[in-house]
Amino acid sequence: MASTTPDLDSRTQIHHLVVGFYREVVFDDLLAPVFGEVAEVDWTVHIPKLIDYWCRVLLGEPGYDGFVLAAHRAVHDVEAFRAEHFDRWYALWVDAVDRRWQGPIAEQAKAHAARIAAVLARRLLAIDWAPPEATALGPAHDVAGAGTAGAL
Repeated sequence: MASTTPDLDSRTQIHHLVVGFYREVVFDDLLAPVFGEVAEVDWTVHIPKLIDYWCRVLLGEPGYDGFVLAAHRAVHDVEAFRAEHFDRWYALWVDAVDRRWQGPIAEQAKAHAARIAAVLARRLLAIDWAPPEATALGPAHDVAGAGTAGAL
């Protein structure tokens, strides 16, 4: 029987992933302060950049011309990232992907997220970060999607 779960094979699917993922981030006890209070992210500017970034990475579309390390270094200089920030970000990303997508591009999205976290952790914290074995999100997260996660 063929799977009816789509892959991340279109800009629309990637848009839904990015928006859904960051809906989780803005309500996450650990990550929300980093994005809201430290980085003071303007979501109307940031979300389109992230969609362009992931479309370039996953679909080969042109459009993203930012510098990931420089942007994160600026935030790190205000308030240092910690290893648990990378753990949580990655766990939320994997959960967001696995909740709605399946296929080779979805797997690529998770692998690339792990590479991003590893590079940033190495460059900013001088640590060798690796994805946690289990990406359990803990009791504060509504894995069933009854909260904001299910409202794409």
